[in-house]
Amino acid sequence: MKLLVILSLLATLLLSNSDCGKKKSGAATYKGRLEIAGLCMNYTVALTEGEMADTLLTEEWTDETTNKTYTKVFRLGNPCEFPATIKQGDEFYFMIDTTKGKDCMVCLAYYPTPPKALAIKVVDK
Repeated sequence: MKLLVILSLLATLLLSNSDCGKKKSGAATYKGRLEIAGLCMNYTVALTEGEMADTLLTEEWTDETTNKTYTKVFRLGNPCEFPATIKQGDEFYFMIDTTKGKDCMVCLAYYPTPPKALAIKVVDK
């Protein structure tokens, strides 16, 4: 009987690990700023903290509408999963999202964006 109680306690301790429901990830976290919240979710994000491969970013890009030049930017590749609470000029932390995003409808109106797109997931620091 004592053995049963001890095994039950041990199982409870092992299963009640505080990290049980958390997904561990070795993915890098970056800081970005929503530079342009363009029409129809044509969003441009700038990398403000962290090192990312040059192949993922456009080093320098000029918005043809405003003639303003931005550095280390990308087009948001998964606009339907981007939080509506983040507004133009806001900074936020994110990870590169390699999962298959949700399909959603966006309008087809044009606003210029950088040539390189990146799917991201906004996270808490």
